[in-house]
Amino acid sequence: MHSISVHCLLDEYVANNSFFGHMHTLVLCHHFSLLEARLRMSNEFSFCRTLSTMSTSHLPATTDSIAQALEAKNPSEAISIYYIILENPSSSPESLRIKEQAITNLSDLLRQENRAEELRSLLTKLRPFFALIPKAKTAKIVRGIIDTVAKIPGTSDLQISLCKEMVLWTRAEKRTFLRQRVEARLAALLMENKEYSEALNLLSGLIKEVRRLDDKLLLVDIDLLESKLHFSLRNLPKAKAALTAARTAANAIYVPPAQQGTIDLQSGILHAEEKDYKTAYSYFFEAFEAFNALEDPRAVFSLKYMLLCKIMVSQADDVAGIISSKAGLQYVGPELDAMKAVADAHAKRSLKLFETALRDFKAQLEEDPIVHRHLSSLYDTLLEQNLCRLIEPFSRVEIAHIADLIELPIDHVEKKLSQMILDKKFAGTLDQGAGCLVIFEDLKTDAIYPATLETISNIGKVVDSLYVRSAKIMA
Repeated sequence: MHSISVHCLLDEYVANNSFFGHMHTLVLCHHFSLLEARLRMSNEFSFCRTLSTMSTSHLPATTDSIAQALEAKNPSEAISIYYIILENPSSSPESLRIKEQAITNLSDLLRQENRAEELRSLLTKLRPFFALIPKAKTAKIVRGIIDTVAKIPGTSDLQISLCKEMVLWTRAEKRTFLRQRVEARLAALLMENKEYSEALNLLSGLIKEVRRLDDKLLLVDIDLLESKLHFSLRNLPKAKAALTAARTAANAIYVPPAQQGTIDLQSGILHAEEKDYKTAYSYFFEAFEAFNALEDPRAVFSLKYMLLCKIMVSQADDVAGIISSKAGLQYVGPELDAMKAVADAHAKRSLKLFETALRDFKAQLEEDPIVHRHLSSLYDTLLEQNLCRLIEPFSRVEIAHIADLIELPIDHVEKKLSQMILDKKFAGTLDQGAGCLVIFEDLKTDAIYPATLETISNIGKVVDSLYVRSAKIMA
């Protein structure tokens, strides 16, 4: 099929260019013969691209050309047509508009085919085209292609190198607006790649520049990113300061709902880190409502953290109700199942169920950095509740017996019991010589003593008042 198409193309080329000499025709025949041999070893995409390169005619940048690409039999053919449209030398306003549409459609097709490298090379090929269109449209196209690459899995390193290339190009072209946004995106990618120091160095210079320009919307993004970076480095004071700066900048402008949801989500995370779970729950709820209205994937994580807050304040019974609500039923899946399993373990004060939940939902619990930070605290809470349940029937019990019941080492149980006594979780003492735990009964305070103290205090105030009055009379 390739051979027939090549010869047909050659015949059409010679017929349309009859003024070429005989020698020129022979040279063309030689080149097409070489091309035919190579095409036999190439795939269909390479064949279409070669034909488009050898052809002297271009598809006009019109809606008919776009329609022809949309009607293509396979993605490779459509991609070739879009490339031909972009090669059209016309620079009329209508042609530029059609080319912008072709770029959008081409990016989507390359993403569907997982051709991340071609998307990267596309940005390089489009640089002459960027000189013909306004800078705002250039920024939209560049950021759109970078977002498209991000949708292809396993391309984090490619995205970082692509952003670095675009930063160098924007500096050379003096496109400050675009460079600042690409640098912010680069810092976010570096953070995801756990290159925190490099990301902070990049942001430190960018923040000063953006504050001078007073670009509030970009400043909100950068401050939020800085807050996340400091939180990842466990620097909570700086994380809170950066979040406060983001809120201050957001109060001066209109913030899109998705951005406001991101601010609320970060606020909830920081409050949860400070053990203020009630305030954190309210922030997570606000973030969930914003993401749920936008059908943002982050809605399920906001809901997950809401359930975590309920568990941490010992309100595990509310978890099932939240999941079975109208909003919660939309997100039923492994994330919510994991939190439900933890809530059941917490409600039953069962360490065994808790460990089972950790094993069954490892990806949702231990691999989630936010939930993982609270797992140790949650484990301690469950351990304390489990120990309290076990020692409830006893006034004196061997530590070894408690260790057997809870299925933990004796030294671990003894250490935890001594800590609970010091924290006044229950009244008792450890008899280490006998290896026993002695539990004291809770002594009820007699109400007569506080009442007596209050009466004596009031009498003292009366006597003091009488003394002051008598001193005035004597004077």
